[in-house]
Amino acid sequence: MIEVKNVTKKYGNFVAVDNISFTVNDGEVVGFLGPNGAGKSTTMNMITGFIEPTDGTIIVNGFDASKQPIKAKQQIGYMPEGVPLYTDLTVKEFVTYMAELKRVPHKEKKERVTNVLRETGIEDVANRLIKNLSRGYKQRVSLAGALVGDPKIVILDEPTVGLDPKQITEIRQLIKRLGKKHTVILSSHILSEVSQICEKVIIINKGKIVAVDTPANLETEKQNVIMLTVEDKRNNMKALQNDIPEITECKCVKDNDDGTKQYMLKSSTEFDLRKKLFDVLPKKDITIFELKSAEKSLEDAFITIIDENTKKRRAEAEAAEKAKEHEKELKEESKKAQKEEKAENKKAKKEAKKEEKGKAKAEKVDNKQEKEQSKIKRQLKSENKKEKTKETKKGGEK
Repeated sequence: MIEVKNVTKKYGNFVAVDNISFTVNDGEVVGFLGPNGAGKSTTMNMITGFIEPTDGTIIVNGFDASKQPIKAKQQIGYMPEGVPLYTDLTVKEFVTYMAELKRVPHKEKKERVTNVLRETGIEDVANRLIKNLSRGYKQRVSLAGALVGDPKIVILDEPTVGLDPKQITEIRQLIKRLGKKHTVILSSHILSEVSQICEKVIIINKGKIVAVDTPANLETEKQNVIMLTVEDKRNNMKALQNDIPEITECKCVKDNDDGTKQYMLKSSTEFDLRKKLFDVLPKKDITIFELKSAEKSLEDAFITIIDENTKKRRAEAEAAEKAKEHEKELKEESKKAQKEEKAENKKAKKEAKKEEKGKAKAEKVDNKQEKEQSKIKRQLKSENKKEKTKETKKGGEK
């Protein structure tokens, strides 16, 4: 069993894998799908212990890939993309060397090499140099190297890339046989291959898991698409959505040699178009040659899921950008308000200071006037006193 728990991988500011979690149970054959740059190979490299996650935990058959890396790696046979082989060795020499690297006990090594050569169908080229083999045989040799350690888990990264149809079929059959004895994780861009081989599909896009389900469930997901072949001499199909508003999309997908055209019609899942089409089309002088429900493949499901997820992430990014802009506007408005408030406070302080200064000046003037009035009063009092003294003096003389 493989348990991937909240795993993230960052390269600087770039997030290659973003907080993903999934489980692969014992004996399952799982397809790991995603567009280029989605994080498939990064995830596989973390599971195999080739690179370490930035955050999160990976448990391989009970062993933590970060804390018990050797034990975890012993559980895995990994066939990387690109078939890295020592081409100057013979097939048998290479597989034997891989057995030694994987620490296969000496007593078991010869038997293990023989068995894996037979299992992968390369017994007849065991003594040939690898550089002289076809691409298909090189893929088998790489797979033999992955299997010779008798791993419980086999991880295959693009195992059929570059092969011809016959070689692809042979590798597929080999992977199916592996699924009876091992847990298999398969990464591939050939979705029909995954649909035929795998019991479960994990789809990753832009570093996030967007779907985990069986191929059958993904393929039978509800849709209402009809493929309609008609003869339409007056081009009335262009206005069909006006006559049947339940049609959400009417698209010509093919011009046939006999003058007929094939259209793809979409409607909501609750509405059955067929009865309405048989009723409306003859009235519009449109002859029906063929009408059938479109079958959904894993490829259709994959494209739909990736497109929907991309649209969702784009909408989330736009919403985040708008929120950021709004926050920026609020900050600017707050800053402006603070600036205005500061200016108002400064103005108020200036006016208050001016008023206080005026009051102080007025008080000073008042004090001066009071002093002058007091002085005058004293002078008058002094003069009155002198006059009174003189009068008293004159009265005494008389």
